[in-house]
Amino acid sequence: MPQIHFLDVTNRDGVQTARTGLSKFGKTMVNFYLGRLGVAQSEIGFPFLFHETPYVRAQVALAQAGAFGGLRLSGWCRGVTQDVEKALPLGLAHYNLSISTSDYMIANKFRGRLDRAAIVREMTAAVRAAKRAGARTVGVNAEDGSRTDDAFLTEFALAAKEAGADRVRYCDTIGGDTPDRVRERFATLAAAVGMPVETHCHNDLGLAVANSISGALGDLEAGQDAWINTCVNGIGERAGNADLLSCVLAFRHGFGLDAEIGDPIDLSWARRFSLWAGYAFGQPLPYNQVGVGLNAFAHESGIHADGALKDHGNYELYDEATLGPFPQDHHAREGRVVLTGEYGGKAGFRHVMDALEIVPADEDLAFTLVQLCNAMTGRPLTDDELRLIAGYPHELALLFPGQLA
Repeated sequence: MPQIHFLDVTNRDGVQTARTGLSKFGKTMVNFYLGRLGVAQSEIGFPFLFHETPYVRAQVALAQAGAFGGLRLSGWCRGVTQDVEKALPLGLAHYNLSISTSDYMIANKFRGRLDRAAIVREMTAAVRAAKRAGARTVGVNAEDGSRTDDAFLTEFALAAKEAGADRVRYCDTIGGDTPDRVRERFATLAAAVGMPVETHCHNDLGLAVANSISGALGDLEAGQDAWINTCVNGIGERAGNADLLSCVLAFRHGFGLDAEIGDPIDLSWARRFSLWAGYAFGQPLPYNQVGVGLNAFAHESGIHADGALKDHGNYELYDEATLGPFPQDHHAREGRVVLTGEYGGKAGFRHVMDALEIVPADEDLAFTLVQLCNAMTGRPLTDDELRLIAGYPHELALLFPGQLA
Protein backbone atom coordinates (compact mmCIF):
# COMPACT_ATOMS: atom_id res chain seq x y z
CA MET A 1 0.00 0.00 0.00
CA PRO A 2 1.43 3.45 -0.88
CA GLN A 3 2.50 5.54 2.10
CA ILE A 4 3.01 9.15 3.18
CA HIS A 5 6.56 10.40 3.80
CA PHE A 6 7.81 13.77 5.01
CA LEU A 7 10.75 15.63 3.50
CA ASP A 8 11.40 18.71 5.60
CA VAL A 9 12.91 21.76 3.92
CA THR A 10 13.42 24.02 6.95
CA ASN A 11 17.18 24.05 6.39
CA ARG A 12 16.74 25.17 2.80
CA ASP A 13 13.48 27.01 2.17
CA GLY A 14 12.99 27.93 5.82
CA VAL A 15 16.35 29.60 6.27
CA GLN A 16 15.77 31.62 3.08
CA THR A 17 12.99 33.46 4.90
CA ALA A 18 13.46 37.23 4.83
CA ARG A 19 14.16 39.04 8.13
CA THR A 20 15.26 35.89 9.89
CA GLY A 21 18.10 33.40 9.81
CA LEU A 22 19.72 30.43 11.46
CA SER A 23 23.34 29.67 12.29
CA LYS A 24 25.01 26.54 10.95
CA PHE A 25 24.78 25.10 14.45
CA GLY A 26 21.09 25.98 14.45
CA LYS A 27 20.66 24.13 11.16
CA THR A 28 22.39 21.17 12.81
CA MET A 29 19.81 21.26 15.59
CA VAL A 30 16.99 21.20 13.04
CA ASN A 31 18.41 17.90 11.76
CA PHE A 32 18.70 16.65 15.34
CA TYR A 33 15.03 17.35 16.01
CA LEU A 34 13.85 15.98 12.67
CA GLY A 35 15.70 12.78 13.48
CA ARG A 36 14.02 12.58 16.89
CA LEU A 37 10.61 13.19 15.33
CA GLY A 38 11.20 10.35 12.85
CA VAL A 39 10.90 12.42 9.66
CA ALA A 40 12.20 10.59 6.58
CA GLN A 41 14.45 13.24 5.04
CA SER A 42 15.91 16.68 5.63
CA GLU A 43 16.91 18.99 2.81
CA ILE A 44 19.89 20.29 4.71
CA GLY A 45 20.96 23.15 2.48
CA PHE A 46 23.10 24.11 -0.50
CA PRO A 47 26.16 21.87 -0.80
CA PHE A 48 27.53 23.78 -3.80
CA LEU A 49 27.98 26.99 -1.73
CA PHE A 50 31.40 27.57 -0.16
CA HIS A 51 30.03 28.65 3.23
CA GLU A 52 27.94 25.48 3.53
CA THR A 53 30.90 23.12 3.03
CA PRO A 54 32.01 22.73 6.69
CA TYR A 55 28.39 22.46 7.80
CA VAL A 56 27.57 19.73 5.25
CA ARG A 57 30.67 17.75 6.21
CA ALA A 58 29.66 17.96 9.86
CA GLN A 59 26.12 16.76 9.06
CA VAL A 60 27.40 13.76 7.13
CA ALA A 61 29.71 12.85 10.01
CA LEU A 62 26.95 13.31 12.60
CA ALA A 63 24.58 11.14 10.57
CA GLN A 64 27.21 8.41 10.29
CA ALA A 65 27.72 8.59 14.06
CA GLY A 66 23.99 8.11 14.69
CA ALA A 67 23.17 11.61 15.94
CA PHE A 68 20.14 11.94 13.65
CA GLY A 69 18.71 8.45 13.89
CA GLY A 70 17.42 7.24 10.54
CA LEU A 71 17.08 10.72 9.01
CA ARG A 72 18.25 10.91 5.40
CA LEU A 73 20.18 14.04 4.42
CA SER A 74 19.73 15.65 1.02
CA GLY A 75 21.23 18.64 -0.72
CA TRP A 76 19.44 21.18 -2.90
CA CYS A 77 21.15 22.21 -6.13
CA ARG A 78 20.09 24.11 -9.15
CA GLY A 79 19.34 21.74 -12.01
CA VAL A 80 22.70 22.26 -13.63
CA THR A 81 25.71 19.95 -13.77
CA GLN A 82 28.12 22.50 -12.28
CA ASP A 83 26.23 22.63 -8.97
CA VAL A 84 26.11 18.86 -8.74
CA GLU A 85 29.82 18.51 -9.44
CA LYS A 86 30.65 21.00 -6.68
CA ALA A 87 28.40 19.17 -4.21
CA LEU A 88 29.43 15.58 -4.87
CA PRO A 89 32.74 15.52 -2.91
CA LEU A 90 30.91 16.27 0.36
CA GLY A 91 29.40 12.80 0.60
CA LEU A 92 25.64 13.37 0.46
CA ALA A 93 23.65 10.43 -0.88
CA HIS A 94 20.43 12.28 -1.75
CA TYR A 95 19.74 15.34 -3.92
CA ASN A 96 16.96 17.55 -5.19
CA LEU A 97 17.75 19.43 -8.38
CA SER A 98 15.63 22.45 -9.23
CA ILE A 99 14.83 24.32 -12.43
CA SER A 100 11.91 26.52 -13.51
CA THR A 101 9.39 24.96 -15.90
CA SER A 102 6.52 27.42 -16.43
CA ASP A 103 6.13 29.52 -19.56
CA TYR A 104 5.83 32.53 -17.28
CA MET A 105 9.29 31.99 -15.83
CA ILE A 106 10.74 31.02 -19.19
CA ALA A 107 9.63 34.39 -20.50
CA ASN A 108 10.15 36.57 -17.43
CA LYS A 109 12.99 34.86 -15.54
CA PHE A 110 15.13 33.19 -18.18
CA ARG A 111 14.28 35.89 -20.77
CA GLY A 112 15.39 33.91 -23.79
CA ARG A 113 18.38 32.21 -22.18
CA LEU A 114 16.55 28.85 -21.88
CA ASP A 115 13.58 27.35 -23.65
CA ARG A 116 11.73 24.12 -22.81
CA ALA A 117 14.18 21.91 -24.66
CA ALA A 118 17.15 23.51 -22.90
CA ILE A 119 15.48 23.12 -19.52
CA VAL A 120 15.06 19.39 -20.12
CA ARG A 121 18.67 19.09 -21.35
CA GLU A 122 20.09 20.93 -18.32
CA MET A 123 18.01 18.94 -15.88
CA THR A 124 18.70 15.50 -17.34
CA ALA A 125 22.44 16.18 -17.53
CA ALA A 126 22.44 17.13 -13.84
CA VAL A 127 20.48 14.01 -12.88
CA ARG A 128 22.87 11.76 -14.79
CA ALA A 129 25.88 13.42 -13.18
CA ALA A 130 24.48 12.78 -9.71
CA LYS A 131 23.54 9.19 -10.47
CA ARG A 132 26.88 8.40 -12.10
CA ALA A 133 28.58 9.57 -8.93
CA GLY A 134 26.53 7.15 -6.81
CA ALA A 135 23.64 9.26 -5.52
CA ARG A 136 21.07 6.94 -3.99
CA THR A 137 18.07 9.14 -4.77
CA VAL A 138 17.57 12.20 -6.93
CA GLY A 139 14.45 14.32 -6.96
CA VAL A 140 13.82 16.83 -9.72
CA ASN A 141 12.02 20.04 -8.86
CA ALA A 142 9.64 21.69 -11.30
CA GLU A 143 9.82 25.23 -9.96
CA ASP A 144 6.53 27.01 -10.65
CA GLY A 145 4.99 23.64 -11.45
CA SER A 146 1.55 24.98 -10.58
CA ARG A 147 1.80 27.39 -13.57
CA THR A 148 3.27 24.73 -15.89
CA ASP A 149 0.86 23.03 -18.28
CA ASP A 150 0.14 19.33 -17.89
CA ALA A 151 1.80 18.29 -21.14
CA PHE A 152 5.17 19.85 -20.38
CA LEU A 153 5.07 18.74 -16.74
CA THR A 154 4.63 15.16 -17.96
CA GLU A 155 7.38 15.53 -20.57
CA PHE A 156 9.71 17.00 -17.95
CA ALA A 157 8.98 14.27 -15.39
CA LEU A 158 9.35 11.42 -17.92
CA ALA A 159 12.68 12.81 -19.09
CA ALA A 160 13.82 13.03 -15.48
CA LYS A 161 12.77 9.44 -14.83
CA GLU A 162 14.59 8.19 -17.91
CA ALA A 163 17.74 10.01 -16.72
CA GLY A 164 17.50 8.22 -13.37
CA ALA A 165 15.40 10.51 -11.15
CA ASP A 166 13.38 8.90 -8.38
CA ARG A 167 10.78 11.63 -7.77
CA VAL A 168 9.53 14.86 -9.27
CA ARG A 169 8.71 17.83 -7.04
CA TYR A 170 5.68 19.90 -7.99
CA CYS A 171 6.35 23.39 -6.64
CA ASP A 172 3.47 25.76 -6.03
CA THR A 173 6.09 28.47 -6.02
CA ILE A 174 3.77 31.46 -5.73
CA GLY A 175 1.19 29.74 -3.53
CA GLY A 176 -1.79 30.09 -5.85
CA ASP A 177 -2.95 26.49 -6.11
CA THR A 178 -6.13 25.09 -4.56
CA PRO A 179 -6.84 21.66 -3.06
CA ASP A 180 -9.15 20.17 -5.70
CA ARG A 181 -6.87 21.26 -8.54
CA VAL A 182 -3.74 19.96 -6.80
CA ARG A 183 -5.26 16.56 -6.09
CA GLU A 184 -6.35 16.09 -9.69
CA ARG A 185 -3.00 17.23 -11.11
CA PHE A 186 -1.00 15.00 -8.76
CA ALA A 187 -3.12 11.95 -9.53
CA THR A 188 -2.80 12.55 -13.28
CA LEU A 189 0.94 13.25 -13.23
CA ALA A 190 1.87 10.41 -10.85
CA ALA A 191 -0.12 7.93 -12.93
CA ALA A 192 1.39 9.16 -16.19
CA VAL A 193 5.02 8.98 -15.05
CA GLY A 194 4.83 6.07 -12.61
CA MET A 195 6.78 7.70 -9.79
CA PRO A 196 5.98 9.83 -6.72
CA VAL A 197 5.23 13.53 -7.09
CA GLU A 198 6.44 15.60 -4.10
CA THR A 199 4.30 18.40 -2.75
CA HIS A 200 6.03 21.75 -2.23
CA CYS A 201 3.37 24.27 -1.25
CA HIS A 202 3.62 27.91 -0.23
CA ASN A 203 1.05 29.61 1.95
CA ASP A 204 0.18 32.80 0.07
CA LEU A 205 -3.52 31.88 0.19
CA GLY A 206 -3.31 30.12 3.55
CA LEU A 207 -3.70 26.76 1.76
CA ALA A 208 -0.22 25.24 2.00
CA VAL A 209 -1.23 22.46 4.40
CA ALA A 210 -4.52 21.77 2.60
CA ASN A 211 -2.78 21.66 -0.76
CA SER A 212 -0.07 19.37 0.59
CA ILE A 213 -2.64 16.94 1.97
CA SER A 214 -4.61 17.01 -1.29
CA GLY A 215 -1.54 16.51 -3.45
CA ALA A 216 -0.48 13.55 -1.34
CA LEU A 217 -3.92 11.99 -1.73
CA GLY A 218 -3.56 12.37 -5.49
CA ASP A 219 -0.31 10.40 -5.32
CA LEU A 220 -2.00 7.64 -3.35
CA GLU A 221 -4.87 7.48 -5.86
CA ALA A 222 -2.26 6.85 -8.56
CA GLY A 223 -0.69 4.04 -6.53
CA GLN A 224 2.44 6.03 -5.67
CA ASP A 225 4.01 6.96 -2.35
CA ALA A 226 3.51 10.60 -1.40
CA TRP A 227 6.32 12.90 -0.29
CA ILE A 228 5.30 16.10 1.48
CA ASN A 229 7.67 19.07 1.86
CA THR A 230 7.29 20.86 5.20
CA CYS A 231 8.90 23.45 7.45
CA VAL A 232 8.84 23.68 11.22
CA ASN A 233 6.17 26.15 12.39
CA GLY A 234 5.26 26.76 8.75
CA ILE A 235 8.14 29.17 8.21
CA GLY A 236 9.38 29.90 4.71
CA GLU A 237 9.54 32.58 2.09
CA ARG A 238 6.79 35.21 2.09
CA ALA A 239 3.78 33.67 3.89
CA GLY A 240 5.62 30.43 4.59
CA ASN A 241 5.51 26.74 3.67
CA ALA A 242 3.36 23.84 4.81
CA ASP A 243 3.68 23.39 8.58
CA LEU A 244 5.24 20.04 9.53
CA LEU A 245 3.15 19.39 12.64
CA SER A 246 -0.12 20.39 10.95
CA CYS A 247 0.50 17.95 8.11
CA VAL A 248 1.32 15.08 10.47
CA LEU A 249 -1.72 15.79 12.67
CA ALA A 250 -3.99 15.98 9.63
CA PHE A 251 -3.10 12.46 8.56
CA ARG A 252 -3.40 11.16 12.11
CA HIS A 253 -6.63 12.86 13.07
CA GLY A 254 -8.27 14.37 9.98
CA PHE A 255 -11.72 13.02 9.26
CA GLY A 256 -11.92 10.87 6.14
CA LEU A 257 -8.17 10.66 5.48
CA ASP A 258 -7.41 6.98 5.03
CA ALA A 259 -3.64 7.13 4.57
CA GLU A 260 -0.68 5.46 6.25
CA ILE A 261 2.35 7.46 7.36
CA GLY A 262 5.44 5.47 6.43
CA ASP A 263 7.80 7.37 8.74
CA PRO A 264 8.24 6.39 12.43
CA ILE A 265 6.84 9.72 13.68
CA ASP A 266 7.30 10.42 17.40
CA LEU A 267 5.27 13.52 18.24
CA SER A 268 6.55 13.60 21.82
CA TRP A 269 9.29 15.85 20.41
CA ALA A 270 6.86 18.25 18.72
CA ARG A 271 6.72 20.94 21.41
CA ARG A 272 10.43 20.91 22.05
CA PHE A 273 11.18 21.31 18.34
CA SER A 274 8.61 24.02 17.68
CA LEU A 275 9.49 26.09 20.73
CA TRP A 276 13.22 25.70 20.09
CA ALA A 277 12.66 26.86 16.50
CA GLY A 278 10.74 29.92 17.65
CA TYR A 279 13.62 30.74 19.99
CA ALA A 280 16.37 30.06 17.45
CA PHE A 281 14.71 31.93 14.58
CA GLY A 282 13.66 34.79 16.83
CA GLN A 283 10.02 34.22 15.83
CA PRO A 284 7.82 33.53 18.89
CA LEU A 285 4.94 31.18 18.14
CA PRO A 286 1.49 32.69 17.58
CA TYR A 287 -0.93 31.88 20.40
CA ASN A 288 -3.03 29.84 17.97
CA GLN A 289 -0.16 27.88 16.38
CA VAL A 290 -1.46 24.39 15.63
CA GLY A 291 -0.71 21.97 18.46
CA VAL A 292 2.01 24.00 20.17
CA GLY A 293 0.70 27.55 20.55
CA LEU A 294 -0.10 28.88 24.01
CA ASN A 295 -3.83 28.69 23.31
CA ALA A 296 -3.86 25.41 21.39
CA PHE A 297 -5.51 23.68 24.37
CA ALA A 298 -6.84 26.70 26.30
CA HIS A 299 -10.54 27.09 27.11
CA GLU A 300 -12.36 30.09 28.58
CA SER A 301 -15.95 30.44 27.36
CA GLY A 302 -18.45 28.85 29.71
CA ILE A 303 -19.76 26.11 27.45
CA HIS A 304 -16.30 25.10 26.28
CA ALA A 305 -14.74 25.21 29.73
CA ASP A 306 -17.55 23.13 31.20
CA GLY A 307 -17.27 20.54 28.43
CA ALA A 308 -13.45 20.36 28.59
CA LEU A 309 -13.52 19.90 32.36
CA LYS A 310 -15.90 16.98 31.99
CA ASP A 311 -13.95 15.36 29.15
CA HIS A 312 -11.32 17.18 27.10
CA GLY A 313 -12.47 15.23 24.05
CA ASN A 314 -15.61 17.35 23.99
CA TYR A 315 -13.61 20.27 22.59
CA GLU A 316 -10.20 18.86 21.65
CA LEU A 317 -9.43 16.79 18.56
CA TYR A 318 -6.34 15.09 20.00
CA ASP A 319 -4.65 14.70 23.38
CA GLU A 320 -2.14 17.43 24.10
CA ALA A 321 0.05 14.94 26.00
CA THR A 322 0.98 13.28 22.70
CA LEU A 323 2.97 16.40 21.72
CA GLY A 324 5.46 15.92 24.53
CA PRO A 325 6.53 18.18 27.38
CA PHE A 326 7.18 21.89 27.26
CA PRO A 327 10.94 22.52 27.56
CA GLN A 328 12.19 23.62 30.96
CA ASP A 329 15.66 24.70 29.93
CA HIS A 330 18.47 25.52 32.33
CA HIS A 331 19.17 28.89 30.69
CA ALA A 332 15.55 30.03 31.19
CA ARG A 333 15.47 29.50 34.95
CA GLU A 334 14.58 32.47 37.10
CA GLY A 335 16.65 33.76 40.00
CA ARG A 336 20.22 32.74 40.61
CA VAL A 337 21.58 30.66 37.74
CA VAL A 338 25.03 29.83 36.39
CA LEU A 339 25.26 29.43 32.61
CA THR A 340 27.93 28.27 30.22
CA GLY A 341 28.76 29.97 26.94
CA GLU A 342 31.09 32.12 24.90
CA TYR A 343 32.79 33.81 27.86
CA GLY A 344 32.29 31.10 30.46
CA GLY A 345 34.95 29.11 32.27
CA LYS A 346 35.40 25.49 33.12
CA ALA A 347 33.69 25.79 36.52
CA GLY A 348 30.47 27.09 34.98
CA PHE A 349 30.65 24.52 32.19
CA ARG A 350 31.02 21.65 34.65
CA HIS A 351 28.25 23.04 36.87
CA VAL A 352 25.78 23.08 33.96
CA MET A 353 26.83 19.65 32.69
CA ASP A 354 26.38 18.20 36.17
CA ALA A 355 23.00 19.88 36.61
CA LEU A 356 21.81 18.34 33.33
CA GLU A 357 23.42 14.98 34.18
CA ILE A 358 25.50 15.14 31.01
CA VAL A 359 28.86 13.39 30.68
CA PRO A 360 30.72 14.84 27.67
CA ALA A 361 32.42 12.40 25.35
CA ASP A 362 35.44 14.75 25.32
CA GLU A 363 35.22 17.39 28.04
CA ASP A 364 37.87 19.78 26.73
CA LEU A 365 36.59 19.73 23.18
CA ALA A 366 32.96 20.04 24.31
CA PHE A 367 33.87 23.05 26.45
CA THR A 368 35.49 24.75 23.48
CA LEU A 369 32.52 23.92 21.25
CA VAL A 370 30.10 25.41 23.78
CA GLN A 371 32.02 28.67 23.51
CA LEU A 372 32.12 28.56 19.71
CA CYS A 373 28.48 27.56 19.27
CA ASN A 374 27.31 30.23 21.69
CA ALA A 375 29.37 32.80 19.80
CA MET A 376 27.81 31.56 16.54
CA THR A 377 24.20 31.70 17.75
CA GLY A 378 24.48 34.84 19.89
CA ARG A 379 22.04 33.46 22.47
CA PRO A 380 22.13 31.08 25.46
CA LEU A 381 22.40 27.44 24.45
CA THR A 382 19.46 25.18 25.18
CA ASP A 383 19.62 21.88 27.05
CA ASP A 384 19.21 19.86 23.84
CA GLU A 385 21.98 21.87 22.18
CA LEU A 386 24.30 21.18 25.08
CA ARG A 387 23.45 17.48 24.95
CA LEU A 388 24.29 17.30 21.25
CA ILE A 389 27.59 19.10 21.79
CA ALA A 390 28.53 16.81 24.66
CA GLY A 391 27.55 13.66 22.79
CA TYR A 392 29.18 14.39 19.41
CA PRO A 393 32.02 16.88 19.90
CA HIS A 394 34.38 15.42 17.29
CA GLU A 395 31.74 15.49 14.56
CA LEU A 396 30.57 19.01 15.48
CA ALA A 397 34.16 20.22 15.41
CA LEU A 398 33.91 19.97 11.60
CA LEU A 399 31.71 23.11 11.75
CA PHE A 400 34.82 25.11 12.71
CA PRO A 401 37.68 24.22 10.36
CA GLY A 402 40.94 25.85 11.39
CA GLN A 403 39.59 27.03 14.75
CA LEU A 404 40.36 23.92 16.79
CA ALA A 405 43.81 22.54 17.40
